[in-house]
Amino acid sequence: MTETLLRGRLLTFHRDPAGPDDAEAYTYLEDAGLLSRDGRIAASGAFADVAPQAPHAPVVDHRPHLMMAGFIDTHIHFPQVQVIASWGAQLLDWLNGYTFPEELRFADPDHCARMAQAFLDQLTVNGTTTAVAFCSVHAASAEALFAEATRRDMRMLGGKVMMDRNAPDGLRDTPQQGYDDSAALIARWHGRGRNGYVITPRFAITSTPDQLEMAGALAAAHPGCHIQTHLSENLAEIAYTAELYPEARDYLDIYERFGLLGPRTLLGHAIHLRPREIDALAATGAHPVFCPTSNLFLGSGLFDEGGLRARGITSGIATDVGAGTSYSMLQTLNEGYKVLQLQGQPLHPLRAFHWATRGNAEVLGLADRIGTLDPGTEADITVLNVRATEAMALRAERADTLAEELFILQMMGDDRAIAEVYVAGTPRKAAARGAARIRHPEPA
Repeated sequence: MTETLLRGRLLTFHRDPAGPDDAEAYTYLEDAGLLSRDGRIAASGAFADVAPQAPHAPVVDHRPHLMMAGFIDTHIHFPQVQVIASWGAQLLDWLNGYTFPEELRFADPDHCARMAQAFLDQLTVNGTTTAVAFCSVHAASAEALFAEATRRDMRMLGGKVMMDRNAPDGLRDTPQQGYDDSAALIARWHGRGRNGYVITPRFAITSTPDQLEMAGALAAAHPGCHIQTHLSENLAEIAYTAELYPEARDYLDIYERFGLLGPRTLLGHAIHLRPREIDALAATGAHPVFCPTSNLFLGSGLFDEGGLRARGITSGIATDVGAGTSYSMLQTLNEGYKVLQLQGQPLHPLRAFHWATRGNAEVLGLADRIGTLDPGTEADITVLNVRATEAMALRAERADTLAEELFILQMMGDDRAIAEVYVAGTPRKAAARGAARIRHPEPA
């Protein structure tokens, strides 16, 4: 048995706060104990109450830092780690100019393995302990990601993209190959360790009707898998999609008619939605995913979180690296605040931190396992330092409430504000940071 007792301030959420005064939505403790045992949280509460339950456990004192559940990123592209911060005009230009040439490199299993290590290191140093990742069209990319996540005992969801048109040679499969590769990956990885497979038709532009039919067949055969794709990110994308599927009522109808909508469906972006599409999202329980840094970077538009929430639609929030410009969920919340502020939808810091933890876990249907610090859940923990930089420390001197402290982290924080990260109870940030520093490019 392996157990560790963490001490520090603690914040965990029980539901989405209805407002700044909704104290029943969360638990905040000034001097808390968090006992992890064999990868799970065994006890959580006041330190004086928890410590006697493990008298021989080593104590790691994180005071005055704040312990929270690890962040969850619900939309990110594993093969794009080396094209983040690449200048581009609009979505389709960016895909053709940077993304597709980069993804061709993932035909090499050795490159996949190296990038999987770097990718998970970057997530870890930014406090993210679970992600939902798009891999490349190559089965080897998903194999590498799941293998590395298993080695780290890290919860990872992902899948190889299915795309059989409008992509370069070497970056297309066929409807049958996409089905067969995905089915084999599901059999090998879904439910193994902490891995979950995500059926991943990239988006309607890169999949023929035959391939989307195969994706729907996969979803019907494996109802425990999630589904991810892209929806209504960019006006030119929407127009081109309508040309390819002239019989569809709208963009979302393409996925709907192939049986790809449901509570396990994640739809990246979902910015330019028509009323019927919003009705369909509400009826099916599918989840839009807000990607603020990439939406701003590519000039795609403003996500209407408040309008969707008013219809009972629950959205995720995500980095969308590599069009997204940071692996940090803190920076994602920062830009998300600004996007919503432009629309008169203030994002209170309590709601923001719920969204990046328990909120995203609820979107994934995994709130009983991740996203909180409740006993029995997986011991994925992020420790936050509100005084991580001189500028933050100066501002923190004038912070009198928990909400003010959280807002400093939300607006000024990045990987420097992550004091430590525990993945299944094991401290990981120092190891990931060291690996990132010594990793060298492959020889020419």
